[in-house]
Amino acid sequence: MAASDDEPREPRTPLTPSEPDEDAPRASSLFGQALGEAARRAGMDPSVEGSSTGAVVWKAIGGVRGIVESVLPLVVFLVSLTLWPDQLVIAVVASIAAAGIFTVARLVQRQAPSAALGGLVAVGVAGVLVLVTGRAEDNFIPGFLTNVAYGSAFLISAFAGWSLIGLAAGFLMDDGIAWRQDRRKRRVFFWLAIMWGALFFLRLGVQFPMWLADVDVQVIGTVKLVMGLPLFAPLVAVTWLVVRATYARAGRADPGSDAPADVR
Repeated sequence: MAASDDEPREPRTPLTPSEPDEDAPRASSLFGQALGEAARRAGMDPSVEGSSTGAVVWKAIGGVRGIVESVLPLVVFLVSLTLWPDQLVIAVVASIAAAGIFTVARLVQRQAPSAALGGLVAVGVAGVLVLVTGRAEDNFIPGFLTNVAYGSAFLISAFAGWSLIGLAAGFLMDDGIAWRQDRRKRRVFFWLAIMWGALFFLRLGVQFPMWLADVDVQVIGTVKLVMGLPLFAPLVAVTWLVVRATYARAGRADPGSDAPADVR
């Protein structure tokens, strides 16, 4: 429902989602479809009935295999440095081997190797950087760059009015980009994107100063592990619950209409 001309408008602030454009670019719809498909493959489809929050989070992190794939290469790297402090080659080779095992296992089982392969590439790049610079702490540089890239993408999308969360949720909930015409949905997706952007920059804000201060590699590595899945999983749960609640409320507000509700 569009606001009338006589209705007072909300004051605009830097934290107010931008108003929708008249014509949404087709590229945004295609991008939303890609994001939605990725979320669906990861098990984060809020349109699926009967899914529990715990089951969604567990599937999103990949279960036991996903957890091991995520943490084992770094754990192996840190343990190797503890056992052989001056042997960077051993630490690098061991961590790459740990990541490579999962990629090979997925290929043998004819599973999609994308997650493990992405981890293998990241571990490989970090390992090459360590060997080139001769500094074990440079293993964390690719992670810093990843946090900047993902965090910036979420924040830019939020302030541009094209929340990445909204694009994915719109596709999954058969809403397309119509959510941009609904002030409440726009606000919800704005803040969800802000939360995801904040997660990545929080990691960067804690770990990067430690790297600059030459804090022990084991300490930085432990902090990275703590700020990994333990922060990712709760945010997945919050996002899934909020998206479901947002669309459930919209349905209750106007059960007989296909248009997105404008609940104020």
